[in-house]
Amino acid sequence: MLHGYGSDENDLFSFASELPHEYAIISLKAPFELTPYGNAWYHIYFDAPQGKWSDDEQAIESRELVVKVIDEIIAKYPIDKNNITLMGFSQGTIVSFAVALSYPEKIKNVIGLSGYINEDILKEGYTENNFSGLSVYNSHGSVDQVIPVEWARETKPFLEDLKINCHYSEFPVGHGVAPQNFYEFKKWLERRS
Repeated sequence: MLHGYGSDENDLFSFASELPHEYAIISLKAPFELTPYGNAWYHIYFDAPQGKWSDDEQAIESRELVVKVIDEIIAKYPIDKNNITLMGFSQGTIVSFAVALSYPEKIKNVIGLSGYINEDILKEGYTENNFSGLSVYNSHGSVDQVIPVEWARETKPFLEDLKINCHYSEFPVGHGVAPQNFYEFKKWLERRS
């Protein structure tokens, strides 16, 4: 699980007790501390001249850090390396997509909540990867005030161009996860267990 900007590893972990019990659930804490509290996978500079500006170099660092942590988890615990699912929210979704598209051999499923694909943080040459084992569930709030829903709507056609199986849903909420959204992605995940 990869939390969103300004949050921490406890945020998505509230879903843990409701997810399929055969999963070992591990929630990661993003590496960049924010003041006065919270963490980020990369900094966002809200006062940038063009509006919100993402530190793509930090995002790439986080992408590589997540891959390293996945490898460490597989080495240390009895985890099926062929059945790794990433679940992200917002910035955690952006990093989850970057990991899965850059290293699809390491990821079976992505549950992307309220995020989008940032092509600038994908590994060079990613289009040559074999995505045949990767499946994606993606959802977004139709009235999201943080990440425009139009950005999320580009995800399904982007992934389908890469021949990646993708389910996309919208819910009448802002930047969050509606209960019906949770139950839908839970069922989606159960079918892939």
